[in-house]
Amino acid sequence: MPNHAEISSGVAPQINKSNLSVAELKEIAKNLRRHVVKMIATAGSGHPGGSLSATDIITALYFKILRHDPQNPRWPDRDRFVLSKGHAAPILYAALAESGYFPVEELLTLRKLDSRLQGHTDRNLTPGVEMSAGTLGQGLSFAVGIALAGKLDRRYYCVYVLLSDGECDEGQTWEAALSAAHYGLDNLVAIVDRNRMQLSDWTRCVMNLEPFVEKWQAFGWHTIEIDGHDFDQIIAALQESQNTKAKPTVIVARTTKGKGVSFMENNVAFHGKAPTPEEAEKALKELE
Repeated sequence: MPNHAEISSGVAPQINKSNLSVAELKEIAKNLRRHVVKMIATAGSGHPGGSLSATDIITALYFKILRHDPQNPRWPDRDRFVLSKGHAAPILYAALAESGYFPVEELLTLRKLDSRLQGHTDRNLTPGVEMSAGTLGQGLSFAVGIALAGKLDRRYYCVYVLLSDGECDEGQTWEAALSAAHYGLDNLVAIVDRNRMQLSDWTRCVMNLEPFVEKWQAFGWHTIEIDGHDFDQIIAALQESQNTKAKPTVIVARTTKGKGVSFMENNVAFHGKAPTPEEAEKALKELE
């Protein structure tokens, strides 16, 4: 492995951001949430809670921040988005479809036989997917590798990785965090979907993560804490990360599990349970 001094930092070219307003982003997010509900209800299985909590973050990335080309998913200089919390695949699929990577109509094939939209992301099947997921705790390591490769190859893309707070129980996450800081990967941005819930309970009950922000600081990261449903804060944090040099950035985004659907919000039962047809109808009504 090279040492830190051997890694070229370079100067990233200007990122061509979209000119969508916050109001327009909110409408896109509402539409993506509707897709999530329809997809999971049609499939009869899936993970609505963590998909809905991450919606605003993914909306800001795909429709405001990322340099990406749906007509050329493997464009070498694209920014990379890694979904470490792979069970939130429905919201990524919704964003990819609305961005033009594949037809929106295909969303309703989620989890069906021969579908390109598996229950967890598969980079060999789905256009626009960067990492095959399933086992939590591996996404940050994967993203560190991509970011390090970008430095070594003198490509100026940014790597964004979305983590769940529950997977921050995993030791591998913190090994990757040490590595990213050691190599000064300022082209790497971790975003933690801090909805404070995991599989069966509150994170504080399963494995208390506090002091969470201070942990990342101690591991050598530039840290930003935001409301993960406030587009102004999300965009400002992502822009701040682009101007941070010599260290990686982590954005701890405080979110609500099941955001946007009243009976799913902060309801651990909807971590991995599909809504019934009646519940789906009620949810879609709330999202009009």
